[in-house]
Amino acid sequence: MSYQPHGKHLIAGDRIASEPGWASSPSSGPSHRFSTGSPALIAQACEAAERAFWSFGYSSRAERAALLHAIADAIEARGPQITEIGCQESGLPAARLEGERGRTTGQLRLFADHILKGDYLDRRVDAALPHRQPAPRPELRMMQRPIGPVAVFGASNFPLAFSVAGGDTAAALAAGCPVVVKGHSAHPGTGEIVAEAIAEAVAAQGMDPGVFSLVQGGKRDVGEALVQDPRIRAVGFTGSLTGGRALFDLCARRPDPIPFFGELGSVNPMFLLPSAMAARGEAIAQGWAGSLSMGAGQFCTNPGIAVMIEGPEAQAFSDAARVALGAVGPQVMLTDGIADAYRKGRDRVRGSAGVRELLTSVCDRRNATPYLYEVSGDDWLANHALGEEVFGPLGMIVTVRDAGQMEQIARALDGQLTCTLHLDEGDTALARRLMPVLERKAGRLLANGFPTGVEVCDAMVHGGPYPASTNFGATSVGTLSIRRFLRPVCYQNLPEALLPADLA
Repeated sequence: MSYQPHGKHLIAGDRIASEPGWASSPSSGPSHRFSTGSPALIAQACEAAERAFWSFGYSSRAERAALLHAIADAIEARGPQITEIGCQESGLPAARLEGERGRTTGQLRLFADHILKGDYLDRRVDAALPHRQPAPRPELRMMQRPIGPVAVFGASNFPLAFSVAGGDTAAALAAGCPVVVKGHSAHPGTGEIVAEAIAEAVAAQGMDPGVFSLVQGGKRDVGEALVQDPRIRAVGFTGSLTGGRALFDLCARRPDPIPFFGELGSVNPMFLLPSAMAARGEAIAQGWAGSLSMGAGQFCTNPGIAVMIEGPEAQAFSDAARVALGAVGPQVMLTDGIADAYRKGRDRVRGSAGVRELLTSVCDRRNATPYLYEVSGDDWLANHALGEEVFGPLGMIVTVRDAGQMEQIARALDGQLTCTLHLDEGDTALARRLMPVLERKAGRLLANGFPTGVEVCDAMVHGGPYPASTNFGATSVGTLSIRRFLRPVCYQNLPEALLPADLA
């Protein structure tokens, strides 16, 4: 049975309508009307979240783990309906939505198991030394504690894994922080049905309904009100550099500045070293084409730039990439706005000095196929804009004179989510030269692979220096992401009856 959206906000367990309404713009299927968010509704949701924190922030790890499992179960129970409306709204194929749903529920369950182990609390105890000279030492105990209500902005490119019940929400709930979500207008029906699943799980666990709220739609003032509400203690965001930077600045200008964990943009460069190019350059080109065009290039880890030394191997690589990308058929982009930005990015790139077009393409309304360009290392270094993200299946080959200029390219990069080395044994010396530079540029370094596909696990880092993210010390994927919503508290000489249960 198809899901019919009610179009209301979900604030602390209550469905709340507001005017004026707005109509969704699905890729296919019927449009639905949704209530419009407002600063007043944001304040209502934040007040409920602050109230809920006094119980949820002091709940046991077992209680929060049970909640995360219950949310996963409730989402899976709605699986076919989520897939249907998600496909209609986003234009993504059913297999992609089903895989993303599995990642979302798997992430919730992984976080539940992780907090039960307790290691994330980083508990430390320094015993008292009453007889130490020249001064005694008190007993000191430390552990991580939840910070309070967290704001989450749904992402356009992941209707499930980075949206209402995505990584930011899962991490905050695991930490003990209530969540207020600003839904994304690209997939409001998908957001609504997932929010209903969360609310059902919260109620079934007997928790304060203020643990979760979803506010739909609204103008820029809704997002601004959310990050500026004094009860919000941190923000999770995945989106554009322009929008994210504006919200980041608002967080910094608050009377009480709060952390803004924003993932904003990355071109995920690949460095193809000479021995690897000679041995398997054409195969790498074919793999690059698949990674670059995956999901119409709308993954934050799509590798947009390939850097290689000029010569016959570079020519063979570009020929193979052009053939492979030329065989990619039209794909539906997530929104009209994203498709329009893709066209503008194309115009910026092909109008730049020294850029040669290897593969022309089309982007008609929301249907797009890949573009491929080539530029010399000299021209790339002379134009910083060529290192900026174009969100979509646009690839650029940068041919450099020698290994020295390849290192120059690496040093000139902005912060990245990923950097990749394609190398064979004969490339080890050059790779060692590049490694210290790339470590400073990216949160994840790969060898002989492609960065699309972000494993949700303990060791994953999905973040990097600005503008890849606004906090280079954090990750938005993996169990370490929970630490974003915790802060260390030290307890000195407190009697055991007053200590948190996890520290006593």
